[in-house]
Amino acid sequence: MTEVLRPDLCVIGAGSGGLSVAAAAAMFGVPVVLVERHKMGGDCLNVGCVPSKALIAAAHRAEDIRRAGPFGLAAPAPQVNFARVQAHVAQVIGAIAPNDSVERFTSLGVRVLLGEASFLDRRTIRVGEIEVQPRRFVIATGSRPAAPPVPGLETVPYLTNETVFDLTVRPQHLIVLGGGPIGTELGQSFQRLGARVTLIEFGRLLGREDEEAAGFALRALRADGVDVRERAKAVRVEGEAGAIRVTLDSGEIIAASHLLVAAGRTPNIEALNLGAGGIRHNPKGIDVDKGLKTSNRRVYAIGDCATGATEGLQFTHVANYHAGIVIRNALFRLPARISNKAIPRVTYCDPEIASVGMSEESARAAGQQVRILRWPFAENDRAQAERAPDGMIKVVIDKKSRILGVVIAGKNAGDLLLPWVIAVQKGWKIGEMTGFVFPYPTLSEVSKRVAVTHFGPFAGKPWIRRILGFLRKLG
Repeated sequence: MTEVLRPDLCVIGAGSGGLSVAAAAAMFGVPVVLVERHKMGGDCLNVGCVPSKALIAAAHRAEDIRRAGPFGLAAPAPQVNFARVQAHVAQVIGAIAPNDSVERFTSLGVRVLLGEASFLDRRTIRVGEIEVQPRRFVIATGSRPAAPPVPGLETVPYLTNETVFDLTVRPQHLIVLGGGPIGTELGQSFQRLGARVTLIEFGRLLGREDEEAAGFALRALRADGVDVRERAKAVRVEGEAGAIRVTLDSGEIIAASHLLVAAGRTPNIEALNLGAGGIRHNPKGIDVDKGLKTSNRRVYAIGDCATGATEGLQFTHVANYHAGIVIRNALFRLPARISNKAIPRVTYCDPEIASVGMSEESARAAGQQVRILRWPFAENDRAQAERAPDGMIKVVIDKKSRILGVVIAGKNAGDLLLPWVIAVQKGWKIGEMTGFVFPYPTLSEVSKRVAVTHFGPFAGKPWIRRILGFLRKLG
């Protein structure tokens, strides 16, 4: 006999965004059903942000050992036990997993259903032998790695971010197909952990980021030993496990033991039977408006599976931001709307690349009259003390000195970005940043130093000097 549930809210997908919605709703006493077809915690916990950053942390430690000499420390070359590195990754996932578990959400009062959700009509989904008819739905099913249309790829065993963390033996030679954030981060990490890495990118490395900033990452990867092939196209893949061959458009054939595909994402929406739910969608995801509502007014979509007003911003922090918008809309009936003006993004290579707002290129393309301010990490005392002088901060301002966007390339760039996220969100002028007192000696001082450069051109203006001369005469 079919069981029918009629909660206030049904959340489909237990990744970061879905869990945030379910937890917040339950906290306010709202009856919630949460549906998950695979693992609680979704992509971020199990195969995305958490394991990748754990692997990056291990790679950083190995590189710190190699770079100990200039600090007066004698250290042998790091001995990498790859199985133990992967055990470290698994332990980090295990430490966080209880926060996202069925048991925890059940204790919050959430009814958790493990299974595939499929719409029967505009008001109903089925999960196994259970039907759910809530007042509102939230679809938060995330995304998965996309397979590029390279002939032969479907015939060979290849890795993605969903399988690479299952390796227990270090690849001898890893080809990374794709030079976006995932390919850049994992490619550098595997090289530092002792693998030989060749990275193939059709355009330029980190092509969506400011080219000047991305250049720091490119030079760092090559200094680490990664063979970066920019503007190279894979035209064929063949081989078998342990013996993969990739043919480039130049005719060169690169042989390797493993292949990692990191060439974009595709939304997890096929099994939902969205048509029966009256939900408009396309290959990029579910169409939503600024309030994250779909074409079915009872249904919201958030995170990676949403498109349209979300502009395809596929980040965990964006999914959590969307969750807050939905809670205000669906529970409190507040007219909350998303704004993509100040969404931060970080690539966790070394040095990190962090940015918010408009790039120099996008600002000029939008017809803005811009001025560019820069400050090098090499002029920061803490960066010198840490022997991390490679980097810069670059600020884009308009003709009224309003901050349009910022990119930081350097050590801890992601952590240094926050005041600029606030500045872009609030529409501050660059002078606002000069009024803050930054602790010395910290990397954060680069933010004040770059802001102060805005006033440099005024120092030589005759009218400024005349005013100062007059003030001096007053005693």
